[in-house]
Parts: sequence; structure tokens; C-alpha cells
Amino acid sequence: MKNQRFIPLNLDDYDIKPYYRDSIVSNIYKNAENICNDVIEYNSKDYNNLDRKLDRILTSRIAGLPIMLLLLGIIFWITITGANYPSQLLSAALFWVEERLTNLFVSINAPMWLHGMLVLGCYRTLAWVVSVMLPPMAIFFPIFTLLEDLGYLPRVAFNLDRYFNKACAHGKQALTMCMGFGCNAAGVISCRIIESPREKLIAMITNNLVPCNGRFPTLITLSSIFMGGSLAFGLKTGIASMVVVSMVLLGIAITLLLSWLLSKTILKGIPSSFTLELPPYRKPQVLKVIVRSIFDRTLFVLGRAVVVAAPAGIVIWLFSNIHINNSSILNICANFLHPFAHLIGMDGYIIMAFILGLPANEIVIPILIMSYMSTGAMLELDSLYALKQLLMDNGWTWLTALNVMLFSLLHWPCATTLWTIKKESDSNKWTITTFILTTLIAIIVCFIVTQLSRLFGIA
Repeated sequence: MKNQRFIPLNLDDYDIKPYYRDSIVSNIYKNAENICNDVIEYNSKDYNNLDRKLDRILTSRIAGLPIMLLLLGIIFWITITGANYPSQLLSAALFWVEERLTNLFVSINAPMWLHGMLVLGCYRTLAWVVSVMLPPMAIFFPIFTLLEDLGYLPRVAFNLDRYFNKACAHGKQALTMCMGFGCNAAGVISCRIIESPREKLIAMITNNLVPCNGRFPTLITLSSIFMGGSLAFGLKTGIASMVVVSMVLLGIAITLLLSWLLSKTILKGIPSSFTLELPPYRKPQVLKVIVRSIFDRTLFVLGRAVVVAAPAGIVIWLFSNIHINNSSILNICANFLHPFAHLIGMDGYIIMAFILGLPANEIVIPILIMSYMSTGAMLELDSLYALKQLLMDNGWTWLTALNVMLFSLLHWPCATTLWTIKKESDSNKWTITTFILTTLIAIIVCFIVTQLSRLFGIA
């Protein structure tokens, strides 16, 4: 007997129907709990009653999903609202530094092109990326980590597991998707929790289809000034909020659809079982959570964004200030892209703003304003009304705004996310595949919306 080896049972090695698998795992845990109760003596027999009462509500088929959406909505509201003031302060501080840098370049009689390329191009792009990305991430990641430390995130995976299971994806993808709301690069990194390489790839490829904090400003701004713009303030805010929520739900739906398509085509395979042990609720260690989320997630992602954005700022300035036959490279490219852009309800300048905004989604609107005003450097207008008037003067309608929102939601990942996919997958193939797939989805969706609107005369 002493030479006998006990080999662990791996249910994935057998063709067992899911409900039998669940029954086997459930009985294993019940037997383990009974053995534990026979061996361990608890001070109180009701030690886990509160957890079970909470789980009856938080993981129920009726209340589980609404509560989860409400909590995520509250997190988004806190993140967006709470980030506004520190973002303005940070922006003011960074642009104060820009003024000092400008004075320095003037004092040393530096060439105008050098000042434009390094200060108005490189530094100003960095300033926008840092001022827009840092405050939301510094709020979102600690709150998200607090929910994780509290023990709620496994309940989110439990609530969404059946939907991802139907999409032939892993239940833990729900967690990586939620992390993508803060930053898609961080969402890709969090895919490490998925053991199956195939399902990990599916999660990484589809993570970009939920909006990150860099795309939320575009979605919120355009929905505020174009959707319900002529209604009373309360109704206008309600309509704008509903449009943004609809965009989030659309992103989740397309995530599930693309996960299913990938699992049936280029990433075929048998879905791995997902036995989720719900941990007990516990009091989060607030200070430890804040420090860990700031250093491990916020600064890590921001560092990658800065490395990518610095050279991109120079490229943006060059495109705007190098002229061929009295026309900038930006104008030449925009005119070339205009026929294609018209098919999907936009114009060439919008497409160029997305292309030049590859380093960070936050700079798409500033690039677009620069293009329409022909200023040669990125800038922001002082009010939403001024922005709306500028866009309408350049031919925008509600359909243009809708298509820009859809394209922003679904288009290629930012450079930081692409770099992260390359690092995590160790493959150029899957990085390029992600870029192509998401771009095709964005083009197809915008094309269908535009052509149907024009067909029924509602454009």
C-alpha cells in the first residue's frame, strides 16, 4: 500500500456533460465541508450565515446582474466625476510648465521648428495623456481593487459565467473585461488569471471592445452635445447617460459574439471547466490596496502610455506643419481618406484623428479640433457649446456623432494596449490579428448604421 500512488482526478480529461460535472464538483465540496465540520470546532455555528445571505442576493438570477450593473455604474460615476477636478489641476500645472519651457526656448533663441516639435508636439501630447489618464486610473483601480479585496469580484465572474460559457469563453474573462473599463492595457495584463492559453488569447483579443477611461470622455462629450441636445437639462443628461450605457452594453454584447466566433474558427478548442470557489467576504485593507493599485497598475500602465505618446507627439506635429504644395500632410491624407470615411458616416479628418490618436485615445478630440481650426498644434475649446458649433460648421450631424462614438468604442486598441498584447502573448501574429479584427468590426458596424440611416432617410 505504501508504494501506491494517488493520481488527482482531472475532469477535463473526460467527456462529461456540464450538469454532471457540476454535480460531481458540488458533491466533492459538500463532502469536504462535512469532513471539516467533523474535525474543526467553530465558536459559532452561524459563522458564515451572513455570507450566504448576501450571496442569495448578490448572485441570484434576478438581482445579481442589476446589482452588478448598478455597482459598476456607481464606480464609473465616481471615476468620471471625481477625476474632473484633479485632471483640471494637473492639466493647468503641466501647461504652466509648458509656458516655462516656451520661455526657455525663446531665451536661448531656439529655432521655431525645434520649439514646435519638442514643446507643442512631444510635451503637449504627453501633458494631455498624463492629465487625462492619471486621475481616472488613480480612482478606478483602487476602487476596483477594493471590490476584489472585499471578495465581490468572484461574484461578478459567477454572475457572468453562464453568458461567457454560452460564448465558449472562460468565466474569468468577465473579470478581465471589467478591468478593461479602467484601462484596456491593464485588462490585457489581468488575462494572466486565465490558465488556458486559448481562452487567454480570446480574452486579450476582445478586451478592447469595452470602453476604457481614455474613450469615455469622447463618448460622454459627444452624447452630451448631440444626443438630446435641444431638450431640457434634466432630460438631456438622462438621454446622454442612456446613450453611454447603451455603448457599454453594445461593447459587452460584441465581446461575447466575437468570443464565440473566435472559439468556433481560428481558436477552436474544448472550453475548460471553471470551478469557482467563492471566498468569504472580508474587510479590505484600504491603505495596502491603494498603494498596491497605484504602483502595480496605475503607474505601470501610465509609464507604458508615456513611452508610446512621446514620439507620437512629434509625428502629429510634423503631419500638421510639413507642407507639400501649400497643403499640410494632414490635409492631404484627410482628403485622400474622405471618400472611404463618407461610406461610414464620417470625414477624412476624423479618420486621421483616430490614426494619429493611436498612442492614446484621449488625444483624438484635440487632434480633430486642431485639424478643423488649422492651428498646427493640439488645443481644446473652452466650452461644449463652442465645440458643438465647430463640429456643426464642419458638417457634423447626430449621425456623424453616433458613428464617431461607435468607431471610438470598437476600433483598434491604443498603442499601449497593442504593446501589452505583444508582451503578454509573445506574438506579433496575435497583436496584428487583434488590430485587424477590431478595426473591421468598427468599420462594418459604422457602415451598416450609416447606410440604413440614409436608406430610411433619417440621416
